[in-house]
Amino acid sequence: DTEGLLRIKEENQKHYRRAQRHQEKKEKIQRHNRKLGDLVEKKTYDLKTQYEHLANLRRSHILELTSVIFPIQEVKTSMRDPADVSSESDNAMSSSTVSKLAEARRTTYLSGRWVCDDHNGDTSISITGPWIILPNNGDYSAYYSWVEEKRTTQGPDMEHSNPAHTISAALCYATQLVNTLSLILDVNLPKKLCNRQVKTTERNHEFCGENLSRHRFTRAVKKLNANILHLCFSQHVNLDLLHPLHTLRNLMYLVSPDTENLGR
Repeated sequence: DTEGLLRIKEENQKHYRRAQRHQEKKEKIQRHNRKLGDLVEKKTYDLKTQYEHLANLRRSHILELTSVIFPIQEVKTSMRDPADVSSESDNAMSSSTVSKLAEARRTTYLSGRWVCDDHNGDTSISITGPWIILPNNGDYSAYYSWVEEKRTTQGPDMEHSNPAHTISAALCYATQLVNTLSLILDVNLPKKLCNRQVKTTERNHEFCGENLSRHRFTRAVKKLNANILHLCFSQHVNLDLLHPLHTLRNLMYLVSPDTENLGR
């Protein structure tokens, strides 16, 4: 029994010494983990600082781009409500007729159905200048009418103020701006839209090339609107401000200096 007790004591001492070594290793590992934790915390702070710096650089580049090359602003027209004009010319007009005229002016026939236009058709959004504008309600029927007229009418188009020209130019510039913003923000766009002329291939600029059919034009506009909305979502633009048909207005909200997360 005494010899067995001595063996047990020796084994216990060995286990104790081994436990001490394990404890020292544990403390060493804990100190190493604390150092790594402090290093990771510092690196995380540095990374966050770099992200903020990068966001500020992106924001400054975007604001410079949209103030010098692609300025976007709202253009108000001086159109008077036909209900007001009619009521002035005919004092005997009933109030119901006036209200019906006002309601008719707030609606637009778009893509085979009547849609409500809250902005009453009095505002448009311009890009690169006040002469290149898009209808605020997304009604691009002037382009369709122009293409149909070009098919039936021979000879050059001498009408420089044709609204179809401004629609095509505005969509062209919007596509260029969106593609540039995707590069600056490092955001991949869900839809591919080409913004340059390519003679050796079949892919030309979606809007400034040949006269597009209604199907191709509508498809290109939908792709452009999807890309703009994708960029707006990535920059946390207020969803209450966005509308799927308001091409330049959504773009204006995206690049506005009031967008807090622009550049993230």
